[in-house]
Amino acid sequence: MSSENPLAVRNIGFYKFVAVAEPEAFRQRLEDLCNAHALKGTIIVATEGINAMLAGAPAACDAFVAALDTLHDLADLSGLEIKTSDSEESPFKKMKVKIKPEIVTMRVGELDPSAPNAPHLAPETFRDWLRSGESMVVIDTRNDYEYELGTFRGALNPNTRSFHEFPDYLRAHQEELNAQKVVMFCTGGIRCEKATRWMLQNDFDEVYQLDGGVLNYFARVDDADKDWEGDLFIFDERVALDTKLNETPATLCRECGSPIARDQQACVCEAASTQAG
Repeated sequence: MSSENPLAVRNIGFYKFVAVAEPEAFRQRLEDLCNAHALKGTIIVATEGINAMLAGAPAACDAFVAALDTLHDLADLSGLEIKTSDSEESPFKKMKVKIKPEIVTMRVGELDPSAPNAPHLAPETFRDWLRSGESMVVIDTRNDYEYELGTFRGALNPNTRSFHEFPDYLRAHQEELNAQKVVMFCTGGIRCEKATRWMLQNDFDEVYQLDGGVLNYFARVDDADKDWEGDLFIFDERVALDTKLNETPATLCRECGSPIARDQQACVCEAASTQAG
């Protein structure tokens, strides 16, 4: 363990919308690579691409990323943006590589991975827009329990419990959204990328997405705490990160599974209240 990085585990995440003609062959090769490098986590493969969240020793993660070049015969993984953070322990218990209909579930039918997408807004540009009062509407594409734990100041909450509900929100508000500049964000970028691609195919006008999501914003904007309130929910055993990408004391409710903020003593759900009573 180096003195520069006292944390033993490297966490990496990446996704790409790309045509995958042979999902099972792709799945097997990915599983072999993960096992060869003793990684844990989850990879989802679909004909529309790949979505991965993995953890392991830093050197093993680096070797795995380098080895992805050997899969070019099954999918073009060039240009991957790898998001990283470190932790004392692995947030995953096992390694799973699964084939699903979508790499992120939106239920709007097949979307062409090569179709035009909304412009990616650099974190620094988004920061400047936020702080200068740019005329825009900022939409948090994540679920309501993620929003409640933490979000950008001034962001709209679509009040969805699952991402597949998000298109209904967009359809219901299309007229008002088309009257202004729309900037959307999510944890790592994948939900925004799919949502904005669908929006462009359904006659939405000026739409932008935060490049790399909130994780990239925290990594590149040193004083992100000026723009973000609360913690960032993540889908692994760490539960939440702060703006420095460190694990926070946030926990999950044992009754309903919703996150409990660090300054909150207990969940407010009915089941938790009954147990407390």
